[in-house]
Amino acid sequence: MTALRRHRILSRIWASEPGWRGWFTTVNHTDLGRMFLGASVVFFLIGGLLAMLIRAQLASPRSAFVGAETYAQLFTMHGTIMMFLFAIPMFEGLTLYLLPKMLGSRDLAYPRLSAYGFWCYALGGSMLIFALLAGIAPDSGWFMYPPLASTLGSPGINADFWLLGITFVEISAIAAAVEIVVTVLRFRAPGMSLDRMPIYAWYALVTATMILTGFPPLILGSILLELERAFGLPFFQVAEGGDSLLWQHLFWLFGHPEVYIIFLPAAGAISTILPVMARTELLGYRWVVAAAISLAVLSFGLWVHHMFTTGIPHMGLALFSAASTLVAVPTAVQIFAWIGTLWRGTPELRLPMMWILAFFATFVIGGLTGVMVAVVPFDWQVHDTHFIVAHLHYVLVGGFVFPMLAALYYWLPHVTGRKRFFQVGDAAFWLITLGFHATFLAVHWLGLLGQRRRTETYDPGQGWEAINLVSSIGGFVMAFGFGLVILDVAMNTFVAVRGGRNPWRAGTLEWAMPTPAPAYNFASLPEVTGRNPLHDDPHIGVRIARGEFYLGEPRAQRRETLMVEPASGRPAALVVYPGNSALPFQLALVTGLFFLGMLLKTYWLVPLALAGVAALACRWVWSLGTDRDEGLLPVGRGESLPREVPDTPGWWGSLFLLLADATLFGSLMFGYAFLWTVAPNWPPPEWLQPSALQGGLLLAGAALAPILVRLAARSLGRGGSPLVALAGTALALASLAGAAALLLSALPEPQRHAYDATVWVIGGYVLFHALLGCGMALFTMAQQARGQLSARRIAPLRILRLWTDWAALSGLVGVAAALLPGLLA
Repeated sequence: MTALRRHRILSRIWASEPGWRGWFTTVNHTDLGRMFLGASVVFFLIGGLLAMLIRAQLASPRSAFVGAETYAQLFTMHGTIMMFLFAIPMFEGLTLYLLPKMLGSRDLAYPRLSAYGFWCYALGGSMLIFALLAGIAPDSGWFMYPPLASTLGSPGINADFWLLGITFVEISAIAAAVEIVVTVLRFRAPGMSLDRMPIYAWYALVTATMILTGFPPLILGSILLELERAFGLPFFQVAEGGDSLLWQHLFWLFGHPEVYIIFLPAAGAISTILPVMARTELLGYRWVVAAAISLAVLSFGLWVHHMFTTGIPHMGLALFSAASTLVAVPTAVQIFAWIGTLWRGTPELRLPMMWILAFFATFVIGGLTGVMVAVVPFDWQVHDTHFIVAHLHYVLVGGFVFPMLAALYYWLPHVTGRKRFFQVGDAAFWLITLGFHATFLAVHWLGLLGQRRRTETYDPGQGWEAINLVSSIGGFVMAFGFGLVILDVAMNTFVAVRGGRNPWRAGTLEWAMPTPAPAYNFASLPEVTGRNPLHDDPHIGVRIARGEFYLGEPRAQRRETLMVEPASGRPAALVVYPGNSALPFQLALVTGLFFLGMLLKTYWLVPLALAGVAALACRWVWSLGTDRDEGLLPVGRGESLPREVPDTPGWWGSLFLLLADATLFGSLMFGYAFLWTVAPNWPPPEWLQPSALQGGLLLAGAALAPILVRLAARSLGRGGSPLVALAGTALALASLAGAAALLLSALPEPQRHAYDATVWVIGGYVLFHALLGCGMALFTMAQQARGQLSARRIAPLRILRLWTDWAALSGLVGVAAALLPGLLA
C-alpha cells in the first residue's frame, strides 16, 4: 500500500463529520483540543474586559463609573472566569491536542469522554456569562465565603449561578483529568517507557492527578453551600452548629493546589520549549520530574497559608508557614534546571524564548512575594490588601499566561501548517510585559500603602491617586498588547505562507507528522528508543508514513491504536475506539438540565434529568460491548495482540475516577470531624442511635457484596454463568442502600442542626453509591444475557468489582462515623 493510499483510507476512517454537524459529533482529540483552546480564549477576553472595567473604576478616587453592586459582580466574575473558565481549560485544551501526538498514539484513552467534558465546560461557562449579562452574576468574590455567599448575605440567585455553574464546569475538569492520566500511563508509542516520555507528559500526568485530588473538596463545598441555600441545611450557620470556616478549609484545600495545577502545565511547556530554543537537551530530566512530583505533594499541605488571620493556633501557624517556605525548594530545582539548560546550550532569541525570559523575570518576583506572605507577621499586615492581588497576578500571569504565549508561538506552526511571517507578535510582547509590570508593581505599592482589595472606591488624599492611575494606564497598554497577539495569530493562521515540517528542529514525536495534523495522527505507530525520537532517527516521519511500524495496515474501517504496559511501554493490547457520536453532547445537555432544575428551583426536573443521565450512560457503555472473542490480531512488525484484556481502559478510568470519589468522601469525613471538634454549639440536641436492623443490613451488604462479585468473576473465568452471583451482589448492595435509607429516615429534620445535616449528606453518599453499584450489577447481568461477557471478556466484572468494593467500604465507614457519636454518648 502506498503512503498516499494509506493516508486516504485512514483519513476516511478517522475524519469528523463535515459541516456544522461535525461540531456536535466529533470525538477527535485534535478537534476537541482546538475547541477547548478557542473557548478558553473567548473566556479570557471576557475576563480581560472585566479587568479593564475594574481598572477604569479604580483609576480615580470616588469614581462613579460603576456602582458598588456592579463592581462586586465585576471582580467576582473576573476571578471566576480567569481561574475556572480560562486557566484550567487552557491546560486541558493544550494537553488534549498535544498529548497523543507527543506520545505516539492516535487518540486519547476516551474520545467520547473528551467531547462530554468539553460540552459540560461550554454549557457551564455559558450559565455564568448569561448571569453576567443579565445583571445577576455572583457578587461574593471568586472564593464565595459564607455568610457573604449564604442566603444571609446573598439572598438572590447570584450565588447559585456560581455554585452550580462551577460544579458543572468541574465535571469537565475531572473528565479531562481521568482522560489524561490513563492516556499517559497506557496509550504511548511502543518502547516509550516512563523514563523516555516527553517531559510535558510527566507534567500533564502530575497535574491531572492533582485535579483528581484537588477539585473534589471544592465540589463538596459547593454541594454543601447549595444545599444550605436551597434546603436550609445549616453547614455554615453558627447558631445551628455550623461554621463558616469549614468553607474556607474546603475551598483552600482546592485553592492552593489550584495555583500549582495552573503553574505545572506552564512549567511543562517551558521544559519542552526551552531545550529546543537552546539547541540542547533538558538538564536534569529526572530531577525536574522529581521536583514536579514534590511540588504537587507539598501543595496539598499549604492550604492554611490563606487562613493565617482566622485565629489558627500558633503551632499550626508555624507548621504551615514553614511548609509554605519549603515549597520554594522544588520550584527552585526547576528554575535552576532551566538556567543550566540555557547555560549548556546556544539559546536563540526567537519569540517563544522571549516569552520564557519574561516568565523568568515575572515568576521569580511572584515567588519571592509568596515567600514574604508565608511569613505570618507580614501576612497579617498585607492580608486582603492589593499586595495580595499583585502577588496573585505575578504568579498566575507570569507563571501561566506568559508560558502559554510561548507555547502558542511554538506550536502555532503545528496547528496551522504555516510559518510565521508577520512580526506583530514582537511588538505585542513589549506592550504586554511592560504594561503588566507597570500595572502590578504599582498594585504591590498600593497594598503596602494600605489600599484594601474588593473596595469599589477610595477617598482622595491618601497617596493612592497617581499610583492607581499609572496602574490603570499600564493595564490598558497590556490589553492593547493582547489585542495585537490575536491579530498576529489570525494573520499568521490565514495569510502566511505554508511552512515545512518541524521548523524548530525539535526531537519530540508531534513534529514527525504532517502539519496541520491528520485526523489519525500517525499512519503507523512508531517504536521509540529514546526521549527525542526525531533526533535519534531523522527519517522517522517518512517511515511512519510508509507504514513501517505498528498498525500500518488499516483494518475493517475500525479506529485502532495500541495500549502499552504502564512502566515499560511494551505493546499489551489492541484498542478499537468508537466513532463519531452525538451522545456526549446529548449527555451534557441532560446533565445541564439537572443543574438548571436546581438553579430555577424546579425540582421536579432533577429526577428526570438523573434518569436521563442514567439511560444515556447505559447506552454509552452498551455500545462498547461485543458479542464475540476476537483472539489475537496482527498489529504489525510480526506481532499479534489481544483485544480482550482484563485491564481495559474502562477499568483504568474507573480506578482514577474512584480516586476523585474517595477524595470527595475523605473531604466529607474531614468536614464532619471539623464540625464535631471545632464548631460552636455542639453537641446537637440529640445523637442518632443505631438500630439492630440498620446494623444487620449494613454488615450483610458490606460483607457479602465484595464476596459475591468475586464469585461471579470466578464463575465466568471458568466458563460458567455469573448470573446467580451477580443477582446476589445486587441484593447485597440493595441491603447496603437499605441501611443508608434507615439512616436518613432517622433524621427527618436535617435543618435542625449541622450534625443532622452532615449525617444526611453522609447517608445520601452511601445510598447513592449502593444504588449505583446495584444498577451496575443489573446492567452487567443484562450484558451477560446478551452475550457480551465471556472468560476473555471479563473486564465489566472487574469494573463492577471496583465500584462494589468502594460502595461497601464507604458504606461501612460512613454509617459507622454517623453512628459513632451516639455510641460514645
